[in-house]
Amino acid sequence: MSVKPTAGKPVIMIIVDTLMDAPLNEAIRAGMAPAIDFLIKNGTYSPGLVAPFPTMSVNVDTTLLTGTYCDQHKIPGLVWFNKKENRLINYGSHYRELFKLGVVKAVEDLLFNLNQSHISREVRTLHEDLYRQRFNSASINALVFRGNTPHFLDLPKMLGRFTPLSRRRPVYAPAIFSYGRFSKLNESWRNQHFWQKAGVNDSSSVQQFSHLVKENKLPPFTIVYLPDLDQRIHKYGRLDRVGIEKADKQLQKILGLFGDWEKALELNQWIIMGDNGQAWVHSNRNHAVIDLRKLLSPYKIMRLRKGPRTGDQIALAVNDRMAYIYTLNEEKELIEDIAMLLTGDNRVDVIAWKNGRQIKVRSGGIGGEIRFQPGGVLQDQYGQLWELEGNMEILDLSVKDNRVQYGLYPDALARLYSCLHSHEGEFLAVSARPGHEFAGEGSPVHLGGAGHGGLHEQDSLVPLIVSGTESLPEHMRIVDLKRWVLSLITKSVYDSESTKDS
Repeated sequence: MSVKPTAGKPVIMIIVDTLMDAPLNEAIRAGMAPAIDFLIKNGTYSPGLVAPFPTMSVNVDTTLLTGTYCDQHKIPGLVWFNKKENRLINYGSHYRELFKLGVVKAVEDLLFNLNQSHISREVRTLHEDLYRQRFNSASINALVFRGNTPHFLDLPKMLGRFTPLSRRRPVYAPAIFSYGRFSKLNESWRNQHFWQKAGVNDSSSVQQFSHLVKENKLPPFTIVYLPDLDQRIHKYGRLDRVGIEKADKQLQKILGLFGDWEKALELNQWIIMGDNGQAWVHSNRNHAVIDLRKLLSPYKIMRLRKGPRTGDQIALAVNDRMAYIYTLNEEKELIEDIAMLLTGDNRVDVIAWKNGRQIKVRSGGIGGEIRFQPGGVLQDQYGQLWELEGNMEILDLSVKDNRVQYGLYPDALARLYSCLHSHEGEFLAVSARPGHEFAGEGSPVHLGGAGHGGLHEQDSLVPLIVSGTESLPEHMRIVDLKRWVLSLITKSVYDSESTKDS
Protein backbone atom coordinates (compact mmCIF):
# COMPACT_ATOMS: atom_id res chain seq x y z
CA MET A 1 0.00 0.00 0.00
CA SER A 2 1.38 3.41 -0.96
CA VAL A 3 1.72 5.83 1.91
CA LYS A 4 0.80 9.50 1.69
CA PRO A 5 3.75 11.82 2.28
CA THR A 6 3.63 13.91 5.44
CA ALA A 7 1.65 17.05 4.75
CA GLY A 8 0.54 19.83 7.04
CA LYS A 9 1.66 20.02 10.65
CA PRO A 10 2.48 16.69 12.30
CA VAL A 11 0.76 15.88 15.58
CA ILE A 12 3.18 15.01 18.39
CA MET A 13 1.53 13.53 21.48
CA ILE A 14 3.72 13.23 24.57
CA ILE A 15 2.31 11.27 27.49
CA VAL A 16 3.99 12.09 30.78
CA ASP A 17 2.95 9.23 33.05
CA THR A 18 1.12 10.58 36.14
CA LEU A 19 1.41 14.25 35.24
CA MET A 20 -1.07 16.07 37.53
CA ASP A 21 -2.36 19.62 37.77
CA ALA A 22 -1.43 20.65 41.34
CA PRO A 23 2.27 19.67 41.32
CA LEU A 24 2.63 20.91 37.73
CA ASN A 25 1.40 24.37 38.71
CA GLU A 26 3.76 24.40 41.68
CA ALA A 27 6.68 23.40 39.45
CA ILE A 28 5.84 26.13 36.94
CA ARG A 29 5.64 28.77 39.69
CA ALA A 30 9.04 27.63 40.95
CA GLY A 31 10.56 27.89 37.45
CA MET A 32 11.12 24.13 37.29
CA ALA A 33 9.08 23.47 34.11
CA PRO A 34 9.92 26.13 31.50
CA ALA A 35 9.07 23.95 28.49
CA ILE A 36 5.58 23.11 29.71
CA ASP A 37 5.11 26.74 30.78
CA PHE A 38 6.03 27.84 27.24
CA LEU A 39 3.53 25.42 25.68
CA ILE A 40 0.77 26.53 28.06
CA LYS A 41 1.39 30.23 27.39
CA ASN A 42 1.29 29.54 23.66
CA GLY A 43 -1.66 27.15 23.74
CA THR A 44 -4.56 25.90 25.82
CA TYR A 45 -4.38 24.33 29.27
CA SER A 46 -7.13 22.04 30.59
CA PRO A 47 -6.54 20.67 34.10
CA GLY A 48 -9.37 18.10 34.25
CA LEU A 49 -9.01 15.50 31.50
CA VAL A 50 -10.85 12.37 32.72
CA ALA A 51 -9.07 9.01 32.59
CA PRO A 52 -10.99 5.73 32.21
CA PHE A 53 -11.54 3.35 35.12
CA PRO A 54 -9.57 1.45 36.32
CA THR A 55 -6.97 4.20 36.18
CA MET A 56 -4.15 1.86 35.16
CA SER A 57 -1.90 2.61 32.18
CA VAL A 58 -2.83 -0.38 30.01
CA ASN A 59 -6.53 0.47 30.25
CA VAL A 60 -5.90 4.20 29.81
CA ASP A 61 -3.63 3.75 26.80
CA THR A 62 -6.02 1.32 25.12
CA THR A 63 -8.90 3.75 25.65
CA LEU A 64 -6.76 6.55 24.19
CA LEU A 65 -5.86 4.59 21.05
CA THR A 66 -9.28 3.01 20.42
CA GLY A 67 -11.55 5.87 21.50
CA THR A 68 -13.60 3.37 23.52
CA TYR A 69 -14.00 2.39 27.15
CA CYS A 70 -13.01 -1.11 28.26
CA ASP A 71 -16.48 -2.60 27.69
CA GLN A 72 -15.54 -2.38 24.01
CA HIS A 73 -11.75 -2.69 23.88
CA LYS A 74 -11.68 -5.48 26.52
CA ILE A 75 -8.56 -4.57 28.51
CA PRO A 76 -9.98 -4.41 32.06
CA GLY A 77 -6.80 -3.43 33.90
CA LEU A 78 -3.22 -4.34 34.67
CA VAL A 79 -4.39 -7.49 36.49
CA TRP A 80 -7.56 -9.44 35.62
CA PHE A 81 -8.95 -12.95 35.45
CA ASN A 82 -9.37 -14.37 31.95
CA LYS A 83 -12.27 -16.81 32.09
CA LYS A 84 -11.55 -18.30 28.66
CA GLU A 85 -7.96 -19.13 29.64
CA ASN A 86 -8.93 -19.85 33.26
CA ARG A 87 -6.00 -17.85 34.64
CA LEU A 88 -5.03 -14.54 36.17
CA ILE A 89 -3.40 -12.19 33.68
CA ASN A 90 -0.81 -9.74 34.96
CA TYR A 91 0.97 -7.35 32.60
CA GLY A 92 3.56 -6.37 35.20
CA SER A 93 2.41 -5.28 38.67
CA HIS A 94 5.26 -6.51 40.92
CA TYR A 95 8.00 -9.15 40.76
CA ARG A 96 6.47 -11.01 43.77
CA GLU A 97 3.24 -11.62 41.87
CA LEU A 98 4.98 -12.29 38.58
CA PHE A 99 7.24 -15.00 40.02
CA LYS A 100 4.19 -16.77 41.44
CA LEU A 101 2.21 -16.52 38.23
CA GLY A 102 5.19 -17.25 35.98
CA VAL A 103 7.55 -14.57 34.69
CA VAL A 104 7.70 -15.95 31.16
CA LYS A 105 3.91 -15.91 30.83
CA ALA A 106 3.81 -12.33 32.15
CA VAL A 107 6.44 -11.28 29.59
CA GLU A 108 4.46 -12.99 26.83
CA ASP A 109 1.27 -11.25 27.96
CA LEU A 110 2.92 -7.83 27.98
CA LEU A 111 5.00 -8.07 24.80
CA PHE A 112 2.63 -10.12 22.65
CA ASN A 113 -0.82 -10.98 24.00
CA LEU A 114 -1.85 -7.54 25.22
CA ASN A 115 -1.70 -5.95 21.77
CA GLN A 116 -2.10 -8.98 19.52
CA SER A 117 -4.74 -11.06 21.34
CA HIS A 118 -6.38 -9.30 24.26
CA ILE A 119 -7.45 -6.01 22.67
CA SER A 120 -10.72 -6.67 20.90
CA ARG A 121 -10.68 -6.99 17.13
CA GLU A 122 -14.05 -5.23 17.13
CA VAL A 123 -12.26 -1.89 17.65
CA ARG A 124 -9.49 -0.18 15.69
CA THR A 125 -6.57 1.73 17.11
CA LEU A 126 -5.55 5.20 16.02
CA HIS A 127 -2.58 3.66 14.23
CA GLU A 128 -4.84 1.26 12.33
CA ASP A 129 -7.21 4.04 11.30
CA LEU A 130 -4.35 6.19 10.04
CA TYR A 131 -3.01 3.23 8.08
CA ARG A 132 -6.41 2.82 6.41
CA GLN A 133 -6.13 6.47 5.36
CA ARG A 134 -2.58 5.79 4.06
CA PHE A 135 -0.81 7.77 6.77
CA ASN A 136 2.23 6.52 8.65
CA SER A 137 2.40 6.89 12.41
CA ALA A 138 4.98 6.28 15.13
CA SER A 139 4.85 4.74 18.59
CA ILE A 140 7.75 5.26 20.98
CA ASN A 141 7.75 3.31 24.25
CA ALA A 142 3.95 3.20 24.49
CA LEU A 143 2.58 0.05 26.16
CA VAL A 144 -0.29 -0.16 23.68
CA PHE A 145 0.75 0.08 20.04
CA ARG A 146 -1.33 -2.24 17.82
CA GLY A 147 -0.95 -1.41 14.15
CA ASN A 148 -0.65 -3.11 10.76
CA THR A 149 3.09 -3.52 10.20
CA PRO A 150 4.87 -6.69 11.41
CA HIS A 151 7.93 -6.16 13.62
CA PHE A 152 10.19 -8.75 15.22
CA LEU A 153 11.25 -8.03 18.77
CA ASP A 154 14.92 -8.37 19.67
CA LEU A 155 14.46 -10.78 22.56
CA PRO A 156 17.50 -11.99 24.50
CA LYS A 157 18.81 -15.23 22.98
CA MET A 158 18.67 -16.95 26.36
CA LEU A 159 14.97 -16.14 26.65
CA GLY A 160 14.23 -17.61 23.23
CA ARG A 161 16.33 -20.71 23.94
CA PHE A 162 14.74 -21.79 27.20
CA THR A 163 11.19 -20.46 26.88
CA PRO A 164 8.34 -20.70 24.36
CA LEU A 165 8.93 -17.07 23.38
CA SER A 166 10.18 -16.94 19.80
CA ARG A 167 12.29 -14.27 18.15
CA ARG A 168 10.43 -15.13 14.94
CA ARG A 169 7.03 -14.23 16.39
CA PRO A 170 5.91 -10.84 15.02
CA VAL A 171 4.06 -8.06 16.75
CA TYR A 172 1.91 -5.76 14.67
CA ALA A 173 2.56 -2.09 15.32
CA PRO A 174 2.70 1.15 13.33
CA ALA A 175 5.35 1.36 10.60
CA ILE A 176 7.62 3.42 12.89
CA PHE A 177 7.94 1.51 16.14
CA SER A 178 10.21 1.65 19.16
CA TYR A 179 9.73 -0.34 22.37
CA GLY A 180 12.62 -0.29 24.80
CA ARG A 181 15.59 -2.47 23.89
CA PHE A 182 13.27 -4.86 22.04
CA SER A 183 12.67 -2.61 19.02
CA LYS A 184 14.82 0.48 18.40
CA LEU A 185 15.02 3.25 15.82
CA ASN A 186 18.44 4.39 17.02
CA GLU A 187 20.84 1.45 17.15
CA SER A 188 22.82 2.79 20.11
CA TRP A 189 22.59 0.76 23.33
CA ARG A 190 22.77 3.91 25.44
CA ASN A 191 19.75 4.03 27.79
CA GLN A 192 18.71 0.51 26.69
CA HIS A 193 20.16 -1.76 29.37
CA PHE A 194 18.08 -4.01 31.60
CA TRP A 195 18.99 -1.96 34.69
CA GLN A 196 17.52 1.01 32.82
CA LYS A 197 14.11 -0.69 32.67
CA ALA A 198 15.16 -2.38 29.42
CA GLY A 199 15.00 0.93 27.57
CA VAL A 200 11.50 1.92 28.70
CA ASN A 201 12.63 5.21 30.23
CA ASP A 202 12.44 8.92 29.44
CA SER A 203 15.98 9.23 28.06
CA SER A 204 15.44 6.33 25.69
CA SER A 205 12.13 7.80 24.48
CA VAL A 206 13.78 11.13 23.66
CA GLN A 207 16.74 9.32 22.07
CA GLN A 208 14.42 7.43 19.68
CA PHE A 209 12.29 10.50 18.89
CA SER A 210 15.45 12.52 18.18
CA HIS A 211 16.43 9.95 15.58
CA LEU A 212 13.12 10.48 13.77
CA VAL A 213 13.54 14.25 13.65
CA LYS A 214 17.23 14.19 12.65
CA GLU A 215 16.52 11.68 9.88
CA ASN A 216 13.60 13.80 8.68
CA LYS A 217 11.21 10.86 9.15
CA LEU A 218 8.58 12.45 11.39
CA PRO A 219 5.17 11.03 10.34
CA PRO A 220 1.77 12.78 10.59
CA PHE A 221 1.26 11.31 14.10
CA THR A 222 3.77 10.32 16.77
CA ILE A 223 3.10 9.18 20.31
CA VAL A 224 6.00 9.43 22.77
CA TYR A 225 5.70 7.91 26.23
CA LEU A 226 7.71 9.33 29.16
CA PRO A 227 7.30 6.81 32.02
CA ASP A 228 9.74 7.95 34.73
CA LEU A 229 7.56 10.41 36.69
CA ASP A 230 5.17 7.62 37.72
CA GLN A 231 7.72 5.87 39.94
CA ARG A 232 8.71 9.09 41.72
CA ILE A 233 5.06 9.87 42.52
CA HIS A 234 4.55 6.33 43.84
CA LYS A 235 7.55 6.79 46.16
CA TYR A 236 7.50 10.46 47.14
CA GLY A 237 3.81 11.34 46.88
CA ARG A 238 1.50 13.16 44.52
CA LEU A 239 3.02 16.63 45.09
CA ASP A 240 6.56 15.68 44.02
CA ARG A 241 8.01 18.39 41.75
CA VAL A 242 11.47 16.97 41.07
CA GLY A 243 10.02 14.35 38.74
CA ILE A 244 8.20 17.07 36.81
CA GLU A 245 11.42 19.05 36.54
CA LYS A 246 13.18 15.99 35.08
CA ALA A 247 10.34 15.35 32.61
CA ASP A 248 10.42 19.00 31.56
CA LYS A 249 14.14 18.76 30.78
CA GLN A 250 13.31 15.94 28.39
CA LEU A 251 10.63 18.13 26.78
CA GLN A 252 13.21 20.90 26.42
CA LYS A 253 15.40 18.48 24.44
CA ILE A 254 12.45 17.56 22.22
CA LEU A 255 11.52 21.18 21.49
CA GLY A 256 15.17 22.02 20.85
CA LEU A 257 15.35 19.46 18.04
CA PHE A 258 13.51 21.91 15.78
CA GLY A 259 16.02 24.73 16.20
CA ASP A 260 14.18 26.79 18.78
CA TRP A 261 10.93 26.47 20.70
CA GLU A 262 9.02 28.94 18.53
CA LYS A 263 10.00 26.96 15.44
CA ALA A 264 8.87 23.74 17.12
CA LEU A 265 5.47 25.35 17.69
CA GLU A 266 5.28 26.68 14.14
CA LEU A 267 6.07 23.33 12.55
CA ASN A 268 4.03 20.95 14.72
CA GLN A 269 0.83 20.43 16.69
CA TRP A 270 1.63 19.47 20.29
CA ILE A 271 -0.39 17.46 22.80
CA ILE A 272 1.14 17.03 26.26
CA MET A 273 -0.91 15.04 28.76
CA GLY A 274 -0.91 12.76 31.76
CA ASP A 275 -2.46 9.31 31.62
CA ASN A 276 -3.73 8.92 35.18
CA GLY A 277 -3.39 10.70 38.48
CA GLN A 278 -2.40 9.23 41.83
CA ALA A 279 -4.07 9.52 45.22
CA TRP A 280 -2.06 9.93 48.39
CA VAL A 281 -1.38 6.85 50.56
CA HIS A 282 -1.08 6.96 54.35
CA SER A 283 2.35 6.15 55.81
CA ASN A 284 0.97 3.77 58.46
CA ARG A 285 0.68 0.28 56.96
CA ASN A 286 -2.12 -0.91 59.24
CA HIS A 287 -4.22 2.10 58.29
CA ALA A 288 -3.25 2.41 54.62
CA VAL A 289 -3.40 -1.17 53.37
CA ILE A 290 -6.74 -2.92 52.82
CA ASP A 291 -5.64 -6.56 52.90
CA LEU A 292 -8.33 -8.34 50.90
CA ARG A 293 -7.11 -11.74 52.06
CA LYS A 294 -7.92 -10.83 55.67
CA LEU A 295 -11.10 -8.96 54.82
CA LEU A 296 -12.40 -11.91 52.79
CA SER A 297 -10.97 -14.63 55.03
CA PRO A 298 -14.32 -16.47 55.32
CA TYR A 299 -13.85 -17.53 51.68
CA LYS A 300 -11.34 -19.86 50.03
CA ILE A 301 -9.13 -17.56 47.92
CA MET A 302 -7.22 -18.79 44.87
CA ARG A 303 -3.44 -18.89 45.38
CA LEU A 304 -1.41 -17.24 42.61
CA ARG A 305 1.13 -20.03 42.19
CA LYS A 306 -1.49 -22.80 42.05
CA GLY A 307 -4.18 -21.07 39.99
CA PRO A 308 -7.86 -22.07 40.23
CA ARG A 309 -8.35 -25.34 42.12
CA THR A 310 -11.35 -27.35 43.27
CA GLY A 311 -12.80 -25.71 46.35
CA ASP A 312 -11.55 -22.20 45.55
CA GLN A 313 -14.40 -19.71 45.85
CA ILE A 314 -12.92 -16.37 44.83
CA ALA A 315 -9.95 -14.89 42.98
CA LEU A 316 -8.38 -11.47 43.54
CA ALA A 317 -7.01 -9.20 40.83
CA VAL A 318 -5.48 -6.21 42.61
CA ASN A 319 -4.86 -3.06 40.58
CA ASP A 320 -3.32 -0.93 43.35
CA ARG A 321 -6.21 1.26 44.60
CA MET A 322 -8.74 -0.81 42.64
CA ALA A 323 -9.44 -4.53 42.63
CA TYR A 324 -11.60 -7.12 40.89
CA ILE A 325 -13.05 -9.82 43.14
CA TYR A 326 -14.24 -12.88 41.17
CA THR A 327 -16.53 -15.72 42.21
CA LEU A 328 -14.95 -18.78 40.64
CA ASN A 329 -18.13 -20.86 40.90
CA GLU A 330 -20.21 -17.91 39.60
CA GLU A 331 -22.67 -17.97 42.50
CA LYS A 332 -24.53 -14.68 42.17
CA GLU A 333 -25.61 -14.89 45.81
CA LEU A 334 -21.93 -14.87 46.76
CA ILE A 335 -21.50 -11.45 45.09
CA GLU A 336 -24.11 -9.90 47.40
CA ASP A 337 -22.53 -11.56 50.44
CA ILE A 338 -19.06 -10.26 49.55
CA ALA A 339 -20.46 -6.77 48.93
CA MET A 340 -22.09 -6.79 52.35
CA LEU A 341 -18.82 -7.87 53.98
CA LEU A 342 -16.89 -5.10 52.21
CA THR A 343 -19.31 -2.38 53.36
CA GLY A 344 -18.07 -3.02 56.90
CA ASP A 345 -14.72 -1.36 56.10
CA ASN A 346 -15.05 2.40 55.64
CA ARG A 347 -11.74 2.50 53.73
CA VAL A 348 -13.51 0.79 50.82
CA ASP A 349 -14.94 3.69 48.84
CA VAL A 350 -16.89 2.08 45.98
CA ILE A 351 -18.26 -1.47 45.68
CA ALA A 352 -19.95 -2.15 42.34
CA TRP A 353 -21.32 -5.18 40.51
CA LYS A 354 -23.78 -6.21 37.78
CA ASN A 355 -27.32 -7.15 38.78
CA GLY A 356 -29.11 -8.06 35.58
CA ARG A 357 -29.23 -4.93 33.40
CA GLN A 358 -28.54 -2.73 36.41
CA ILE A 359 -25.32 -1.78 38.15
CA LYS A 360 -25.47 -1.79 41.93
CA VAL A 361 -23.09 0.39 43.96
CA ARG A 362 -22.49 0.46 47.71
CA SER A 363 -19.83 2.01 49.92
CA GLY A 364 -18.06 1.30 53.19
CA GLY A 365 -19.29 3.77 55.79
CA ILE A 366 -22.27 5.08 53.75
CA GLY A 367 -25.64 3.37 53.94
CA GLY A 368 -27.90 2.31 51.12
CA GLU A 369 -27.02 1.75 47.47
CA ILE A 370 -27.25 3.28 44.00
CA ARG A 371 -28.78 1.39 41.09
CA PHE A 372 -28.31 2.61 37.51
CA GLN A 373 -28.35 1.57 33.87
CA PRO A 374 -28.03 3.28 30.48
CA GLY A 375 -31.12 4.89 28.98
CA GLY A 376 -33.80 6.90 30.67
CA VAL A 377 -34.28 10.66 30.88
CA LEU A 378 -31.38 11.75 33.08
CA GLN A 379 -28.57 13.27 31.00
CA ASP A 380 -25.02 13.99 32.09
CA GLN A 381 -22.57 16.58 30.77
CA TYR A 382 -21.31 14.15 28.10
CA GLY A 383 -24.76 13.64 26.58
CA GLN A 384 -25.13 10.15 28.10
CA LEU A 385 -28.60 9.08 29.28
CA TRP A 386 -29.21 7.16 32.52
CA GLU A 387 -31.83 5.57 34.75
CA LEU A 388 -30.72 6.26 38.30
CA GLU A 389 -32.12 5.65 41.78
CA GLY A 390 -30.91 5.34 45.33
CA ASN A 391 -28.47 7.16 47.62
CA MET A 392 -26.67 9.70 45.43
CA GLU A 393 -24.13 10.41 48.20
CA ILE A 394 -22.34 7.15 47.45
CA LEU A 395 -21.06 8.51 44.11
CA ASP A 396 -21.31 12.19 45.04
CA LEU A 397 -23.97 12.76 42.38
CA SER A 398 -26.58 15.49 42.15
CA VAL A 399 -29.64 15.55 39.91
CA LYS A 400 -31.55 18.69 38.96
CA ASP A 401 -33.93 19.26 36.04
CA ASN A 402 -33.05 15.79 34.69
CA ARG A 403 -29.35 16.72 34.61
CA VAL A 404 -26.75 14.54 36.34
CA GLN A 405 -23.79 16.39 37.86
CA TYR A 406 -20.61 14.55 38.87
CA GLY A 407 -18.59 15.43 41.96
CA LEU A 408 -15.62 13.49 43.33
CA TYR A 409 -15.98 10.71 40.74
CA PRO A 410 -15.81 12.16 37.19
CA ASP A 411 -17.94 10.37 34.57
CA ALA A 412 -18.60 7.79 37.27
CA LEU A 413 -21.61 6.08 35.67
CA ALA A 414 -20.04 5.38 32.26
CA ARG A 415 -16.70 4.40 33.77
CA LEU A 416 -18.24 1.93 36.22
CA TYR A 417 -20.60 0.50 33.61
CA SER A 418 -17.76 -0.08 31.14
CA CYS A 419 -15.53 -1.64 33.79
CA LEU A 420 -18.21 -4.13 34.81
CA HIS A 421 -18.91 -5.10 31.18
CA SER A 422 -15.24 -5.34 30.17
CA HIS A 423 -14.82 -9.11 30.42
CA GLU A 424 -16.63 -12.34 31.23
CA GLY A 425 -17.37 -13.62 34.70
CA GLU A 426 -19.16 -12.77 37.92
CA PHE A 427 -17.18 -10.17 39.82
CA LEU A 428 -17.18 -7.00 41.86
CA ALA A 429 -15.10 -3.90 41.14
CA VAL A 430 -13.93 -2.07 44.25
CA SER A 431 -12.14 1.25 44.70
CA ALA A 432 -10.36 2.55 47.81
CA ARG A 433 -10.72 5.93 49.47
CA PRO A 434 -7.73 8.28 49.13
CA GLY A 435 -5.13 7.38 51.74
CA HIS A 436 -5.57 3.65 51.11
CA GLU A 437 -4.75 0.90 48.64
CA PHE A 438 -5.62 -2.76 48.29
CA ALA A 439 -3.26 -5.68 48.77
CA GLY A 440 -3.50 -9.30 47.76
CA GLU A 441 -0.96 -12.10 47.85
CA GLY A 442 2.01 -10.15 46.45
CA SER A 443 0.73 -6.68 45.62
CA PRO A 444 3.02 -3.64 45.85
CA VAL A 445 2.20 -0.97 48.42
CA HIS A 446 3.30 2.67 48.44
CA LEU A 447 3.29 3.76 52.08
CA GLY A 448 3.72 7.52 52.44
CA GLY A 449 3.64 7.87 48.66
CA ALA A 450 0.79 7.56 46.21
CA GLY A 451 -1.11 5.04 44.11
CA HIS A 452 -3.66 4.88 41.31
CA GLY A 453 -6.30 2.60 39.88
CA GLY A 454 -9.23 4.12 41.79
CA LEU A 455 -12.38 5.95 40.70
CA HIS A 456 -11.72 9.08 42.79
CA GLU A 457 -10.79 12.35 41.09
CA GLN A 458 -7.27 12.18 42.55
CA ASP A 459 -6.68 9.05 40.43
CA SER A 460 -8.77 10.23 37.49
CA LEU A 461 -7.98 13.82 36.49
CA VAL A 462 -4.92 14.78 34.44
CA PRO A 463 -3.88 17.93 32.56
CA LEU A 464 -4.08 18.37 28.79
CA ILE A 465 -1.87 20.96 27.06
CA VAL A 466 -2.54 21.72 23.40
CA SER A 467 -0.26 24.00 21.35
CA GLY A 468 0.13 24.68 17.65
CA THR A 469 -3.61 24.42 17.02
CA GLU A 470 -6.71 26.11 18.39
CA SER A 471 -8.77 22.93 18.13
CA LEU A 472 -9.84 21.04 21.27
CA PRO A 473 -11.69 17.75 21.85
CA GLU A 474 -15.47 17.84 22.25
CA HIS A 475 -15.26 16.59 25.84
CA MET A 476 -12.38 16.56 28.29
CA ARG A 477 -12.11 12.78 28.52
CA ILE A 478 -9.34 10.53 27.26
CA VAL A 479 -11.98 8.41 25.52
CA ASP A 480 -12.77 11.41 23.28
CA LEU A 481 -9.20 12.10 22.14
CA LYS A 482 -8.88 9.59 19.28
CA ARG A 483 -11.57 11.18 17.10
CA TRP A 484 -10.13 14.64 17.80
CA VAL A 485 -6.55 13.60 16.91
CA LEU A 486 -7.75 12.10 13.63
CA SER A 487 -9.49 15.40 12.84
CA LEU A 488 -6.26 17.33 13.57
CA ILE A 489 -4.33 15.24 11.07
CA THR A 490 -6.90 15.27 8.28
CA LYS A 491 -7.65 18.98 8.75
CA SER A 492 -3.94 19.81 8.76
CA VAL A 493 -3.45 17.93 5.49
CA TYR A 494 -6.53 19.57 3.93
CA ASP A 495 -5.37 23.05 4.97
CA SER A 496 -1.88 22.36 3.61
CA GLU A 497 -3.20 21.15 0.26
CA SER A 498 -5.61 24.12 0.02
CA THR A 499 -2.73 26.49 0.61
CA LYS A 500 -0.73 24.84 -2.17
CA ASP A 501 -3.66 25.04 -4.57
CA SER A 502 -4.17 28.75 -3.91
